[in-house]
Amino acid sequence: MKLLCDKSLHELANKGVDVPTYRSEHHKPEIGIVHIGPGAFFRGHQAWYTHQALQSQGGDWSICAVSMRSTGVSDALTPQNGLYSLAQLDNKNSYQVVGSITEVLIATQQYKAVIERLSTSNTKFVTLTITEKGYCLNNEGHLDLTHSEIIQDLATAKESNSAQAITAVGILTNALAIRKAKGLAPFCIVSCDNITDNGKKLRAAVIQFAQAFDNDLADWLSKYLICPCTMVDSITPATDDSLRELIEEEFSIKDNWPIKRESFLQWIIEDCLPEDRPAWEEAGAVLTSDVEGFENAKLRLLNCPHSTLAYIGVLLGCETVFDAMQKPNLVAFIEKMVDEEIIPSFISPKELDAKAYSNEILERFRNPAIRHLLAQIAWDGSQKLPMRILPIIEQNLNDKRSIASLSGAIVAWFLFLRKRYIEKEELVDPLSDNLLKKVSLCNNDIEHDIQILCSIEQVFKPELAQNQHFIKSLQNKYKLMLPLLSEGDSTEVVFV
Repeated sequence: MKLLCDKSLHELANKGVDVPTYRSEHHKPEIGIVHIGPGAFFRGHQAWYTHQALQSQGGDWSICAVSMRSTGVSDALTPQNGLYSLAQLDNKNSYQVVGSITEVLIATQQYKAVIERLSTSNTKFVTLTITEKGYCLNNEGHLDLTHSEIIQDLATAKESNSAQAITAVGILTNALAIRKAKGLAPFCIVSCDNITDNGKKLRAAVIQFAQAFDNDLADWLSKYLICPCTMVDSITPATDDSLRELIEEEFSIKDNWPIKRESFLQWIIEDCLPEDRPAWEEAGAVLTSDVEGFENAKLRLLNCPHSTLAYIGVLLGCETVFDAMQKPNLVAFIEKMVDEEIIPSFISPKELDAKAYSNEILERFRNPAIRHLLAQIAWDGSQKLPMRILPIIEQNLNDKRSIASLSGAIVAWFLFLRKRYIEKEELVDPLSDNLLKKVSLCNNDIEHDIQILCSIEQVFKPELAQNQHFIKSLQNKYKLMLPLLSEGDSTEVVFV
C-alpha cells in the first residue's frame, strides 16, 4: 500500500479526499512558524488551525516542527513530507489530510538547523506545546534558576549564544540573541500549554534567562518581545492501530501516524499579535482582550462539571464520561448545578455565550467516539478542587447564592476517597497517604465525617472549613448521597 506523501495528494484529491490545496509535490509555502513539541494535541489543534488558514488565505506560514528529544514524529512524518491524516470523531466521523507541517527537526540531533530556522527572517512565530514541566518554572511561576538544565543552559549561554541548549527557554533565548545581532525583530512566541497566564510567564522566563548573561538582550526583549496569553481545548486521544486501519480503509493509503480528536476545538488568543500573521481567526480562533475570562469560563463550565461527573459517575459504577451521561439523575444534577450555581457566579467574556458554551460542553460529554475514563479524570482531586470548585463555592457564599449542588460535588469526592479506601484501590493523588488516613476514621456519622472532610487543610481554607452554611450544606448532601457508597447504582439515590 502506498505511503501518504506529496506524490499521493493528487490521487487522493481525485478520490474526493479533503487534501491541502496550498501545496503539491512541486510547491510548498515557505516556513513562517516553528513549533516546539509536536505531539498529538498540536497536530490536531494548532497545526490544523494553520492548515485551515493556509487553505483559506494562503501565505508563507508552513510549520517546522521541532521535537526536543524524541525521534518518533520525525521518523513518522519525514517520509510523508510532513503530511498526516486527521479523523474528527463524533456521531459522524470526518477525515482530511493536514499539510501545514513541511519540516520536522530533532533539537538534540539537529541543533544547528533548529537555531538557523529560528533565526531566519522568514520565521515570524514560534508556538509551543511542551507541558508545564517544559517551562522550568518554580512554584511562584518564575523561571527556576536552580533547575539543573537551566543552570547548564546558562553556563553555555555565557560562553556562546551558539552553544547547544537543552531547554526550550534556552533555545529560544539563544535564537533571539542571534536575531538581535542580525538586526531582526523577535519572533512572536505563542504558548499553547494549559498554564494560567502562559504568555506572561513565558515572556518573563525568557527575559529572566537573558538577564542572567546579557542585560542588553534582556532590555531589547523587554521592549519588543510579544508573547500572547492563550487558552486551548480539544480532546485528542492517543493514536492506536484501529485508527491506522480506519485511515487505510478510508483513503486506501498508509499513514505512519494519523491523529484523531473530537470535533470540538477552541483556541483563545490574546489580541496583541503582529499584523503579519496567519489567518487563524478565519479557522475559528478567537482574538480577545479577555483570555482570563475564557480561562475562568473553562474552569467553571467545563472542569467543574467534568470533575463532578467523574466522582459521582464512579460511585454509580460508570467507567467513561459517555457512560455517566447516560444516567438521567446525574445529568439533571449537572445541569442544575450549571444553571443555578455556576453561570450566575461569573461574568462571561463578551465573545462568549455562557449557556451555549455549557450546552456544547455537555454535548461533548455525550460523544460516544471519545472514550474518556472517569477514574483518570478523578486523579489528583486535592489539587483540582481548589481550582475548579471551591472558588465558586466561596464566591456564591459571599454573594448569598446557592451552593447545594456544588456541595454535592465536594461530598462526591469525599465518598470517592472512601470508596478507594474501602475497596483497597489505588488513589492517584499527591496527598493520597493523608487522604486515606483521614477517610479511615469515618464511621457514617454525618457530623463526624463532615468534620473530617473539612479538616483536610491542604484543600479547604480555614475560613471555608469553619463556615456554618458550607458545613450544613455538606451535611445535607452527605445524608442524601451516602447510600451511593454501599449500594452504588442499585438504589435510586436522590442527590439532585
